[in-house]
Amino acid sequence: MENVTQKEWTQLIESDDYFIILDVRTPKECTQGMQQGAQNLNFLDSLAFVDGLKKLDKTKTYYVYCRSGGRSSQACAIMEQEGFKKTYNLLGGMLEWKGKVV
Repeated sequence: MENVTQKEWTQLIESDDYFIILDVRTPKECTQGMQQGAQNLNFLDSLAFVDGLKKLDKTKTYYVYCRSGGRSSQACAIMEQEGFKKTYNLLGGMLEWKGKVV
C-alpha cells in the first residue's frame, strides 16, 4: 500500500489504464457523493467486504478511499494480505477531496 495525496492520486489515475477506484464507506455515506467511476465495498460490513474482495481482479491497481483515510488504509492492508498487488490509499479521504463527485 502506498499513501498518496489528492494531487498524487489524480496524477496516478490519469496515467493508469488498468485500475479500479474503490469507495469503502457505508452506503449511507456514499449518498453524499462518490468519486466518479468508483465502486462501493462497505468496509464496516466485514463479511460482505471480504466476499466482495474475492470477486475483484487482483492484478489491477486499486485506488481506495473512505471518509478520512483510516478505513481505506485498513482495507488496503487486508487487500495486500489477500494477494492484491498494488493499492493506493487516499490520505484525508473524502473530507479532503476537492475533485468531482457523482
